[in-house]
Amino acid sequence: MNRSSPRSQTLTAALWMIGAIASFSAMAVAGRAVSFELDTFELMTYRSLIGIVIVLSVAAMAGTLGQITRRHMGWHLVRNISHFTGQNLWFFAVTVIPLAQVFALEFTSPLWVTLLAPIFLAERLTRARAFAAIMGFIGILIIARPGVDSLSPGVIAAALSAICFAGSAVFTRRLTRDETITCILFWLTVMQAVFGLICAGFDGDITLPSAVTAPWLLLIGCAGLVAHFCLTKALSMAPATVVIPVDFTRLPLIALIGALFYNEPFEVWVAVGAIIIIGANLVNLRAESRG
Repeated sequence: MNRSSPRSQTLTAALWMIGAIASFSAMAVAGRAVSFELDTFELMTYRSLIGIVIVLSVAAMAGTLGQITRRHMGWHLVRNISHFTGQNLWFFAVTVIPLAQVFALEFTSPLWVTLLAPIFLAERLTRARAFAAIMGFIGILIIARPGVDSLSPGVIAAALSAICFAGSAVFTRRLTRDETITCILFWLTVMQAVFGLICAGFDGDITLPSAVTAPWLLLIGCAGLVAHFCLTKALSMAPATVVIPVDFTRLPLIALIGALFYNEPFEVWVAVGAIIIIGANLVNLRAESRG
């Protein structure tokens, strides 16, 4: 009897995605919990310092420290500037607009990858990819509704964070051609710790964690790495056409969290825009699976 049947592999991948969904949601809640005391640069600094300890500890136990190299430092730099910018914008957005709105706009990231990949990875822009990108943009307009209400800084930050995350994904894909996950995660945490220290200390004042914020910062540092590890494991066990749709369950989950703990309403326009964005992603994934 084959214990690694496609069905069991798919179920295992779904379980890994539950871990990723829980971790991403925990990051949003923890980010909001520390926002009253720390700015986003300080938050990113402490998250990255915790990440360095975790990455080096795990790499030492796994015997992969030797995989950390200084090749392709230019790609690492561009990738981490993009990710650092996106993560700061994302943490800002979760503190000022409903969590469901942040996650709905974040789901446009795969569509921006579709547009950036031909430029940086020489990948072909097919009709299906172009259609998905256009529909995703329409979804953004429905959620943001420019002209109906003035665009808030939080909505703009969430939308821009999705573009930055897309850039990070494209540059990460480029790095994986030559580098290991250990190397990529090491420079991710180190570079972003440096960026955070520079930006947080620009005004000469860096707030130290308190007894209240320290546990939340530890959660953010662990959840960020766990989320990406779970997502990577899921993608290694099942096709993206199976894995990515599972990730879309983050939206109703975070909407429920927002309603229960922060008394946030879930607006119908957010739901409509999110359905269009998710549908555009599914159309693109289906076209990709057909080759």
